[in-house]
Amino acid sequence: MRKKEIHNLIPKLYLKYKQFSMENMKIRLKFCHQNKPTAMGSTTARLLIPHLLLPSSSSSSHNPSTNTRTKSSKPLSFPNHNSLPTRRLLLFSLPIATAFLLPIPGNPIQPSSSFAVESFDPVSRSEKDASAAISRRVSEAVELLDKGRELQALGDFNQALLYFTQVIDKYKDFAFSDYARVGRALALYEIGDREEAIAEMEDVSISLKGYPEVHAALAAALYVDKHAALLAENQFTIATLLDPHYVDISYVKETKHWPPSLISSLQHFLTLS
Repeated sequence: MRKKEIHNLIPKLYLKYKQFSMENMKIRLKFCHQNKPTAMGSTTARLLIPHLLLPSSSSSSHNPSTNTRTKSSKPLSFPNHNSLPTRRLLLFSLPIATAFLLPIPGNPIQPSSSFAVESFDPVSRSEKDASAAISRRVSEAVELLDKGRELQALGDFNQALLYFTQVIDKYKDFAFSDYARVGRALALYEIGDREEAIAEMEDVSISLKGYPEVHAALAAALYVDKHAALLAENQFTIATLLDPHYVDISYVKETKHWPPSLISSLQHFLTLS
């Protein structure tokens, strides 16, 4: 019977404790609202929490008959906001090397002009000068090559030969100088130096293997001047596989600007005459 009464008493005690806690919370909130600091400069804000009481002495903690509500309560104190770390303290806590790089007005050393960034350059001055010199040489060589082709299109093969020869002599270290050799071979064929022209074509057909113009020109020259029909057929087969336009006389005359003598040789090859 005793156990049953205790068992029934537990829910009631819990309910009483819960009600007491709610009332205590309301009292604390009301007290906080009434004693709220009116300025940020208040030194401390004290809050009494009735159920968090600190004993005044060791003897009172052993006396159960003492009324807990009469004990002196120790208020909780919040520190003054002036004692908290400020931005000024944070600045002084930074390392010296970092502080000097902060974007502070009047600071002679700014992040954008730091020595590490300013001194780093992946390309040296000598490399820049060498690159500029190569660019100038390429521009000069291309200008001479274009001028030679313009004169070739106008039918002035003697002057075109001079420009093509300059490209070969001065800029033979560039790969596109082989295209000047093709123009030079065509000009030599027109002015009558056909032996040297054919030798130039044979040499360039190796260095520019797969360039259809030199194979077609060599085929026409071999057929007419060397009477080498089989070699001419082999060269012309390579040319027409890469570019079928070389079977058309008007193409080499109007588009490629071949000299009249080489056009005639190609005509003989195509007609087997």
